[in-house]
Amino acid sequence: MNESKMNVLLYMDQSQSAFFATVYSAMLLMNMPNMHLTVVQLKESNDGLSTDWLKNVIVESDSASENRNVEILNTVNDIFSQRATDVRHRVVYCNPSIPDAVDALLEYAAKKLIELIVMGTKKSTTLKDLIFGSLPHTLQCRSPIPVLLVKKLPQNFLDSYRSKPMLQVVRK
Repeated sequence: MNESKMNVLLYMDQSQSAFFATVYSAMLLMNMPNMHLTVVQLKESNDGLSTDWLKNVIVESDSASENRNVEILNTVNDIFSQRATDVRHRVVYCNPSIPDAVDALLEYAAKKLIELIVMGTKKSTTLKDLIFGSLPHTLQCRSPIPVLLVKKLPQNFLDSYRSKPMLQVVRK
């Protein structure tokens, strides 16, 4: 029986919340053999486009946390490598404003038949976020498909994620 793929879009930027969304998406990929993941970055132009997109995720500043997060990113990279045929990276060019970014993501999702969008989010702490909203919350409100917003993952989740017994990638 030919199983259909579940198309998932992971929005990636250079934020700490993107780090948590990436870890969560790797966990989903480990446990869903029919998942196809497309990692999407938004760019205003092709200036400074990095081919090593996973290394652009910002990690915490203190050295112990940074070492732990680099270890976690290596685990994520291993998972993505094991499922290489199911993981793609795409760059979508658009204006950097929230409405244009939301439009670009939704247009891409519709064109590629995406069934779930995964995106990191953080608590709105600035007056600007409270008045104008944020990209994750605006996308969630406007999207016709489910949007999974990933908040900061608890340290015990990250620690268990780093453990070797959990690294059993489901094969097709």
